[in-house]
Amino acid sequence: MEMLRIEGGTPLAGEVRASGAKNATLPVLAASLLLDEPLIIENVPHLEDVTTSNVLLAHMGVGVTMYDNMALAVDASTIVRCEAPYDLVKTMRASILVLGPLLARRGHADVSLPGGCAIGSRPVDIHLAGLEAMGAEITVEGGIIKARAGRLTGTRFAMESVTVTGTENLMMAATLADGDTVLENAAREPEVVDLAQCLVAMGAEIQGAGTSTIRIRGKSRLHGARHRVLPDRIETGTFLAAAVATKGIVTVSQTDPALLEATAEKLAATGARIESGSDWIRVDASAQRPRAVNIRTSPYPGFATDMQAQFCVIAAVANGTSSVTETVFENRFMHAAELERMGAMIRPEGNTLVITGQPTLTGAPVMATDLRASVSLVIAGIAASGTTDVRRVYHIDRGYECVEEKMAQLGAQIQRLPDKQPVGSTVAS
Repeated sequence: MEMLRIEGGTPLAGEVRASGAKNATLPVLAASLLLDEPLIIENVPHLEDVTTSNVLLAHMGVGVTMYDNMALAVDASTIVRCEAPYDLVKTMRASILVLGPLLARRGHADVSLPGGCAIGSRPVDIHLAGLEAMGAEITVEGGIIKARAGRLTGTRFAMESVTVTGTENLMMAATLADGDTVLENAAREPEVVDLAQCLVAMGAEIQGAGTSTIRIRGKSRLHGARHRVLPDRIETGTFLAAAVATKGIVTVSQTDPALLEATAEKLAATGARIESGSDWIRVDASAQRPRAVNIRTSPYPGFATDMQAQFCVIAAVANGTSSVTETVFENRFMHAAELERMGAMIRPEGNTLVITGQPTLTGAPVMATDLRASVSLVIAGIAASGTTDVRRVYHIDRGYECVEEKMAQLGAQIQRLPDKQPVGSTVAS
């Protein structure tokens, strides 16, 4: 076990590069299962979730070759088993994404119900209902999804609620189905568009990605391709939020500001100055303490739920009272209690946190509970006075590449240390 120790009180300043997007890389890796030729994936981030996906693919017999230039070559022509056992998927909910491609190409798949961050139930019912509408026979036995089909058949399927991984799973399956598939109430996230672009490069016919209706014309086979993963909009937004929380000046390069409109709008509402170019964005929050701002999460193009915890930190040090309303997940406020340990004044009201900003936070030992909560505690530690120890940082390693190195590049006093606290113990109050 490791932890991050932070000596806070220093405004962040400088430039940092955005990594490739985790939430785009994982579905693209799964898409390789549709092929009997190699898929070359560029701009791949070095993350625990990516490593877990590669191990899962290797378990199936897929060849994965890693290169020094942030690229992977994935060859699924050598699949020997169509299964995803629990031991390999228990830490990552995105593992469900192998279900559609395996079923479409091989006609069968046994995939354990996935695990991951404890931020809500995120059921897979919509994935299964969509595949059944395409002709699959599915049972769930002993926590394992057992799916069987001949060739899938195109269908019109309206998703009961917006689901990113559900949209991705069904879109991938439809590329090898017989006939046309129409997905209604589809997710519009940039990562869905990125996957569609990868599938098109593989020979798929897809229209409407990025809208609520996606049309896919099935093919008998797809071919190898090369795809570059888009920049991580959540990582970009995280560094910008850290700049505002610490009253700093930060530039994020090799990113796409067009993907950050909702985040940038709320950052500007705090009083920060926002500038951007074709592949960079800068926040200057050095002039004043941030103003209070209200946010309400919603599916893209609304304010991203993955940025909610980071904005809670801004609200905790802002001038005034903010409200943070979570509408996407039902259990994504676990960071609130940890921020209170650092002096944040937070009052929960149902699915809303009412946060009264304080001039400063105070360092304290805190415990990460999920991916985005963990990085919010890092930001809080940098903004606070004194020392903050963030434990259970394996959460942050799932989705942030070299977080302590990048934060240190911006001037943070942060280091990774062994955590000598006994496993299973809790942080003292």
